[in-house]
Amino acid sequence: MNGYLMQEQDWIAGQDTFIESVSPENRYGVVFEDDGETAYFYAIEKDEAGDGMRILDALHIRNTHPEETDADTAALKIIWARDWMKCALVVDDYVHALFDFEAQSGYNINEFPPPNAIWTKGDRKLGDELIQKLF
Repeated sequence: MNGYLMQEQDWIAGQDTFIESVSPENRYGVVFEDDGETAYFYAIEKDEAGDGMRILDALHIRNTHPEETDADTAALKIIWARDWMKCALVVDDYVHALFDFEAQSGYNINEFPPPNAIWTKGDRKLGDELIQKLF
């Protein structure tokens, strides 16, 4: 995968986690959030002043069930493509979600949630062929 590693940290599913990465070349960014129950990867756009943002799309990463008590630590990375228009969420060296800001598309493993009315309008299926094509 060619690109820029912009964030890297350990993550334990089910623990409150918030990681933001904004492109230095445009107003696009991503946020990874685990609220203790559900983890999502968001595509965001900063406003012109740079102090506000709007969510463009959200991709489900995983649910944490209350009975899960032995969660392993995972290596979480946010990697931007060299054109700063694509961004991937990598967990333990596997791409779990990817945003293509130019095509206004979001892709993830479980294809959930369905595409929204303002951004992603097509297929959400994430596979190795798509990853290689975009990165």
